[in-house]
Amino acid sequence: MQKQGKDYTRDREQALAEGIKEVASELRLIDAADFVAFIRTEQFANIGNLVSSSTELYFKPDTIKFGLSGDINLQWGEPLTVSLDMEFHYMRVNVYFRLLLEALHAGIEIDYITFDEGSADPDENTQRLVRAIAYARLAPVNAHQEEALSGGTA
Repeated sequence: MQKQGKDYTRDREQALAEGIKEVASELRLIDAADFVAFIRTEQFANIGNLVSSSTELYFKPDTIKFGLSGDINLQWGEPLTVSLDMEFHYMRVNVYFRLLLEALHAGIEIDYITFDEGSADPDENTQRLVRAIAYARLAPVNAHQEEALSGGTA
């Protein structure tokens, strides 16, 4: 029986945000003026290169990619926000999301997610996302992480 009232999107956004927090931190080291210039002049290949450089230290090749679109909020009296369309693909889990970069923090908004041969249980699909993110990373998964990923049965 499916749980009522559970916000699976929020759980999945939190899992993805936790999984790519180092990538977001790397991207926030880039001068905001570069993002503004590249987005305004539609030089999306340059942003793709920046994203690739920021992800290659943490994730296997082609697991996290720039989605070739972005936006900026640069209004008077409001903090700068850079929004990048991103993609995550691993272990037959595909997530299309928006990475929001601000001066002191970052956020995630999932636009679309698919689980090839997904479960009818949304909790199981969420755990599948968590595992896919963990196994897509370059750093090895330690025994404690392995236990958490398998639901405490390792």
